[in-house]
Amino acid sequence: MRYLKIALFLLCLGPLAWTAWHLPAAVNPVEYLTHQTGLWALILLLITLSITPLRRITGRNELLRLRRMLGLFAFFHACLHFLVWLGLDHLFDLAAMWHDVLKRPFITVGFSALVLMIPLAATSTDAMMRRLKRNWARLHRLVYAVAVLAVLHFWWLVKRDVTEPAIYGAILAILLVWRVDAWQRRRKALA
Repeated sequence: MRYLKIALFLLCLGPLAWTAWHLPAAVNPVEYLTHQTGLWALILLLITLSITPLRRITGRNELLRLRRMLGLFAFFHACLHFLVWLGLDHLFDLAAMWHDVLKRPFITVGFSALVLMIPLAATSTDAMMRRLKRNWARLHRLVYAVAVLAVLHFWWLVKRDVTEPAIYGAILAILLVWRVDAWQRRRKALA
């Protein structure tokens, strides 16, 4: 498992290396960085959400040990996305940033998703899991709201061809429907 985690760590850094490699060829480097970091945050978030269904389908319980790292890398890429937008697009002008957050709905939902990810990342340690007990699982259900907001952020950002955000939305919908179905089956089994 240790080597698998190391490989996953390097794979999760791969998008950053890919983005850096292709940055010199970008027509608009700031837009390219913003798009790539946001896209990889969304992809890693959806991969994180797919771990539980994959574990149940395959019976490979060790997959759960990868979920935390994937979630933290999703947060890492979301933070990079925010920092590129704040630092390169707004030059760290907090007043302009807040104006954008309040004025533009796609930024409002994206910012909300990032804010909701903060307590998830902050409580991702084993010590916090022990400290929060049952409340840890309740808190980490925020990931579903984060995923919905992230897809909505991407959807509202795209002006014309919504094919790409629709694909991510469909993947999220499948993952959420699977969870609702699994929850209903567990409820019926207990009744």
